[in-house]
Amino acid sequence: MSNNTSIRRHTITALVDNEPGVLSRVVGLISGRGYNIESLNVGPTQDPTISRMTMQVPGDDRVLEQVTKQLNKQVDVISVTDLTRESFLNRECILVKIAATRKNRSEIIELADVFGGKVVSVQNDSMVIQLVGEQQHVADFLKLVAPFKILDVSRSGVIAMGKE
Repeated sequence: MSNNTSIRRHTITALVDNEPGVLSRVVGLISGRGYNIESLNVGPTQDPTISRMTMQVPGDDRVLEQVTKQLNKQVDVISVTDLTRESFLNRECILVKIAATRKNRSEIIELADVFGGKVVSVQNDSMVIQLVGEQQHVADFLKLVAPFKILDVSRSGVIAMGKE
């Protein structure tokens, strides 16, 4: 058992039965222990009877270990993995509406291109960029476009998968 009591963001995936009520039970178990779920994404796997939940939960290692054990005891939970210390892939999709004028529009488009983003809508005074990438990549893009004035952001939440 780790003696590390520092707060960190844990990326947890759970394979669960794709049935009504499973999501609320899992979320209730985590929130019932005083943890906030910063990001939550749920979707079916290659097997339509099973869903993958990906959660990002801040907390210390000791208590998160207990949450993982409790999740594993749930009847509807097939397996739980804390990817935090493993090698894993993560992606997030965002739509970000940015204030844009004729003068700065090309600069915003250039930034989007550098980050692999795509302009999906253009209005007289704004534009919407779609970007998919690792969580840090998305965060870096948002920092760089912030001076243009971000009008709205919609984020998918992180999806993750272990490399092994």
